[in-house]
Amino acid sequence: MSNVPAPSPRLPRPWWVGVVSGMASYIDAAAIVSFGITIIIFQAVLGLDELQVGIASGALTMGVAIGAIAGGRLGDRWGRRPVFTITMVMIIVALLALMFAPSFPVLLGGAILLGLGTGADLPVSLSTISEAATDKNRGRLLGFSNLLWLAGAVVASLLGSAVASQGMTGVQIIFGSLAAVTALVLVGRLTIPESEAWRAARVERSRGVPTVRADRAHVRDLLRAPYAAPFVALIVFYTLTNLVANTTGQYGNYVLVNFGGVSLETAALIGLPVLPISIIASLWFMKIADKPVRFRYFTIGAVLQVLSPLTLALFGVSAATYLVSILFTAVGTAFAFEGIMKVWTQRSFPTLLRTTAQGAIISVARFVAALVAGITPVVLAAGPSILYGVLAALSLVGCAWAWIVFRTRDRHDEFAAEERVEGAGTPVTR
Repeated sequence: MSNVPAPSPRLPRPWWVGVVSGMASYIDAAAIVSFGITIIIFQAVLGLDELQVGIASGALTMGVAIGAIAGGRLGDRWGRRPVFTITMVMIIVALLALMFAPSFPVLLGGAILLGLGTGADLPVSLSTISEAATDKNRGRLLGFSNLLWLAGAVVASLLGSAVASQGMTGVQIIFGSLAAVTALVLVGRLTIPESEAWRAARVERSRGVPTVRADRAHVRDLLRAPYAAPFVALIVFYTLTNLVANTTGQYGNYVLVNFGGVSLETAALIGLPVLPISIIASLWFMKIADKPVRFRYFTIGAVLQVLSPLTLALFGVSAATYLVSILFTAVGTAFAFEGIMKVWTQRSFPTLLRTTAQGAIISVARFVAALVAGITPVVLAAGPSILYGVLAALSLVGCAWAWIVFRTRDRHDEFAAEERVEGAGTPVTR
């Protein structure tokens, strides 16, 4: 048995950790949606040109990507608790800067800091959830963070539509309310101690106890067996499927108005009938996320993920085809997108590489999404069928790659293997 510190006598309940840490997903979604609404107000109030609007929006996305990879590595080196505490402070400072931004440089600085904070918080929060959970509820708690992401997007959209006409007062209401939520999350985070799994791994490593979780701590280990296959598969899967989701989020209304002959008022409301289906599908994923049947649901979801853009590629853009497409997306993403990615990532890597891997996966996906978003209007100019045909092909590649790798690895649980002593049990030399 490895020599590890005794567990804390009063550990927080897994669901409390799941809610408080899962609010990272709520804040991430609310920040992105809120910034997309307020940048239009900033454009009018600060007299921003198109280039400045693009730079500020891109800075937020790139900030998330950089923050994810940096926060992931720091979370493995210095612990989950210090990182997820500092990130909350960063987000609050960024939101306060955006509330009272008097000029473009302040707006840009706030956008960058907001992206860095939300990006860095995501991987450490997910690892905190998974390491506080048990084998019976780990997937359910990770799936709950998807519901919180959806809640963040919906709340931000509703609040934004209600106060956007109030100019900078509306900006202050939007970002002020999110800052208040973030402050409450920070208070909640202070009740969560450092991960027991991380503490044990660090002690074992310092004492030379060669357990899997203590010995596998170098980034290069992610590119070696047995971690290289799931690591690459998760990057490919999440990056390529995220392109469909990101394009729908950023350009859905644009496509409907310019290529589907739909009014902006109708385009803004067309997704509302699908919202209850998204919620039901997400709740169903939570129900099956800890069971072997989840891979069967992943296969069904993967097919729907491909059918979503393929519908628009084959039948063109109209209110009817777009509604069918987002219906496929609502169900497909519940079982074959971010939720299953989180489950597989947390189960596939050891403690001292877990947030590094999660951060890298999120970071690559956000970087690629930002780059593709920049050329999407050019591709659309050649016809929406071309864009959605390419997205369908990329989604097929991503889902197929994940299916091939996790067909045999879906039931693997690194948590069950972490305490195994490598070799003959003698301390390793470092």
